Amino acid sequence: MLRIGNQVHGTVTGIQPYGAFVDLGDGVQGLIHISECHYGFVKDIHQYLTVGDEIDVVVLDIDEFTGKISLSLRCMEEPKASLTMTVPQQEGRHKHYWTSRNVHEGFAPIQSRRHAWEQEALKELVQK
Repeated sequence: MLRIGNQVHGTVTGIQPYGAFVDLGDGVQGLIHISECHYGFVKDIHQYLTVGDEIDVVVLDIDEFTGKISLSLRCMEEPKASLTMTVPQQEGRHKHYWTSRNVHEGFAPIQSRRHAWEQEALKELVQK
């Protein structure tokens, strides 16, 4: 029985512009979406897969209503360092967040408008 996270072996049976179909045996078929073929941008899925390839994949999702199985080839790869690097902060500078985190209004704006909203709702209810 397949479960999410399982590593399984299969054979590529068909390729479409959006992904590749993989036969997992026992009449079970899954799809590797083009975005799950490789880390980074994949322009053409044919650069990575061809019909008949035997590959190991990871089960990403199993739709319990339709029975569709989503697979990933990308999970089998090690991420490239260039894709996982973070941008270093410059010394002496802090990151500025555009929020109102220093304003401590709480629920006061809602509370001040609540009575007017209730009156408006009551008028609409009476009109109906």
